[in-house]
Amino acid sequence: MIDDYYLNLLDWRSSNIVAIALGNTVHLWDASNGSTSVLLITDQENGTVTCISWAPNGRHIAIGMTSSIVEIWDTTVNQKLRTLQGGHRSRVGSLSWNNDILSTGGKDALIINNDVRIRSHIMQTYSGRHEEVCGLKWSGSGRQLASGGNDNLLHIWDLAIASLNSPTQWIHRFEDHVATLKALTWSPFQSNLLASGGGSGDRCIKFWNTNTGACLNSVDTGSQVCSLLWSKNGRELLSSHGFTKNQLTLWKYPSMAKITELTGHTSRVLFMAQSPNGCTVASAGADEFLKFWNVFGSLEIAKPATKTSNAGPFTDMIHIS
Repeated sequence: MIDDYYLNLLDWRSSNIVAIALGNTVHLWDASNGSTSVLLITDQENGTVTCISWAPNGRHIAIGMTSSIVEIWDTTVNQKLRTLQGGHRSRVGSLSWNNDILSTGGKDALIINNDVRIRSHIMQTYSGRHEEVCGLKWSGSGRQLASGGNDNLLHIWDLAIASLNSPTQWIHRFEDHVATLKALTWSPFQSNLLASGGGSGDRCIKFWNTNTGACLNSVDTGSQVCSLLWSKNGRELLSSHGFTKNQLTLWKYPSMAKITELTGHTSRVLFMAQSPNGCTVASAGADEFLKFWNVFGSLEIAKPATKTSNAGPFTDMIHIS
């Protein structure tokens, strides 16, 4: 696994298939029966895989590459459907779906909305950034897009305003984080509530009302925030971290009281993905382990298990080197 904070190499689809990118290969793991397969191996021209994201239908997957192209694959027949190109000038490190719109974020500081149904796929291009875009998330309503990047900025874009095709049509520009901003997650119980997490020079989780532009709270976690996930089943938030503990931390919202810390990774926990039922979380770290945690079931399950190792309450783990 590439140890790169700016990439997004893990996703879990609605039909219970985990996709993970290792170098120039995308692997699929069926969580229902444990079977594995290789979806694709990129050629030298396209370079390594830099991001992956399942489409909402659970059948198609978008794959970004060092070469700046994005491929759409049908995983039921292991066939490439199309290639999106001509928009980015460097690697694509972040992806987010909004029904048939696929947003792509690149090292060229551009965000492009692509309609994957049509030949001329580029709908809008957002260019209000100055560094690599490494975090992209559409809200559940499909109206607002949050983006974070290496310029430490958090932007909120509105799809309706995007129709005006202005190069700088954000509705909010937040400058409160003081390090790279990658970790983003929209609340499943409040449409305008967004959580964001900063890198090693920031270490904070912040909460935003994206309608008013207000910062609701800020919590110093003490370490680099790599990824964030809301529980689908309750008002809890899970964060994954780098130096020094390389842990996952479960928080109670809105008090942000720490429920528990889940340890077991020996390097920073770069990526997390949530199971379709919302109970299990997969985490992938620079230590090349993919671990599965029963974290959003009940508080009893989420408490650290009594084990001779320090791996915590994982249901399974896979070495992915």
